[in-house]
Amino acid sequence: MDTDRFDAPPFAPSEYIVRLARTRWEKAGHFALRRAVFCHEQRVFAADDRDATDDVAIPIVAACCVAGLPEQVVGAVRIHESEPGLWQGSRLAVHADHRRLGRIGGELIRMAVCTAHGLGATRFLAQVQAQNVPFFRRLHWRSLDEITLHGLPHHVMEADLAHYLPHGCEQTWLLRPQRAARRRA
Repeated sequence: MDTDRFDAPPFAPSEYIVRLARTRWEKAGHFALRRAVFCHEQRVFAADDRDATDDVAIPIVAACCVAGLPEQVVGAVRIHESEPGLWQGSRLAVHADHRRLGRIGGELIRMAVCTAHGLGATRFLAQVQAQNVPFFRRLHWRSLDEITLHGLPHHVMEADLAHYLPHGCEQTWLLRPQRAARRRA
């Protein structure tokens, strides 16, 4: 019997939501995902990546949906105003099993910058790991400086706010992955 014919493809959600974390489970998922990526996977931090910024930051999440309801946080970023008009984004993380979609990180960035812009940002900065600089450049960011942060090469980058329409904090975006066309037998 040929068992390969019965192997199902891995589960792929039909949709994701992207929004400011509203519920206790979304906030817990935000921190759990960051810990998984920055502590366990990348080993940037030993046990926890939380810092004083978390006391003032706005957490943003992407959650995969099952039967139309958010089920698991698979993307996270946080934003905060460091001085009047100057907003910063940090701790962008996407669950390893959902990176293949390729749009979750971009949508988290867009939600972060558009939200900050709606809250009065005149500038939006982030410290971006060097390997992610080309991705940010495609999203209308420019590098201002190269630095070392947590022992890793980073760039201080600035978003071009003209490409990010301001909006309020109540936005929820629905993201539907593009399905690859099946090959015909």
